[in-house]
Amino acid sequence: MMKGSGSPQIQKGFGSGTGRSAQGYVNLLRGGVMAVLMGLMVGCVTEYSGGTQMSSDPNATLDKRVSLARQYIGVGDWENAKRNLELAQEVDPNNAEVFEAFALVYQSTGEFEMAENQFLAALKADPKLSRARNNYAAFLYSQGRYIEAEREFYRVTEDTLYSGRPMAFVNLGLCRLRLDDNAGAEAAFTRALSMDRRIPVALLEMGFIRLEAGDTDEAARYHEVYKTVSPQQSPRGLLLGLEIADQTGDRDALGSYELALRNLYPDSLEYRAWMERQSR
Repeated sequence: MMKGSGSPQIQKGFGSGTGRSAQGYVNLLRGGVMAVLMGLMVGCVTEYSGGTQMSSDPNATLDKRVSLARQYIGVGDWENAKRNLELAQEVDPNNAEVFEAFALVYQSTGEFEMAENQFLAALKADPKLSRARNNYAAFLYSQGRYIEAEREFYRVTEDTLYSGRPMAFVNLGLCRLRLDDNAGAEAAFTRALSMDRRIPVALLEMGFIRLEAGDTDEAARYHEVYKTVSPQQSPRGLLLGLEIADQTGDRDALGSYELALRNLYPDSLEYRAWMERQSR
């Protein structure tokens, strides 16, 4: 197994990459897809006409506006999201939830400096808002600022009451992979799996780490568990199966995984990189 590092875009994942070099193949072995923007409320948008009045309770009105904004964010309606957030800010100009939601809008529309300013404002207003810190760390990761992202994700994992803590450990592990810290990444993925043994990303990355360490049996064990969690394997899952079969000399499994990758994900970076590797 080749070693190296890379910087995948966390919003797009590996399937949208364009690299075709050997380094592109190495990148596939060194990091998975990060869970981004945890806590974002996605759902059907509830329409409120101009004549509909909010509650006379300012706190209730604030909560409703933020909730509506998050729903609009979930469907990519940035203007209505901002409109509701501006109304929410009229109720409370220093609300961390509002700052964070503005940050998500600006990040989504490519206004990265404004997004970072809003994330920092949210964390200044409420340093204990772990969802905002998690989302800020994901933003830093997407900008290739892995050292800063690793620090912020670590702080998120220290919040023992945060509901997204298992995924924060996964994200911490992915940052450490970007920083060539396999031991630290393995420790983070292990913590994540101790909390939830069915996290696909953690299972896959543990499989790749153990395979790179020469522990093919353990890599295969993680891959088997991954397949029970995700029967419809991702391109990266099939790539791990290919790597294991290649290492063990299992030609039947190798052919099966290669066929599945070609049939299911012919346009994936994983398939293109694998075939390029075979042609060398």
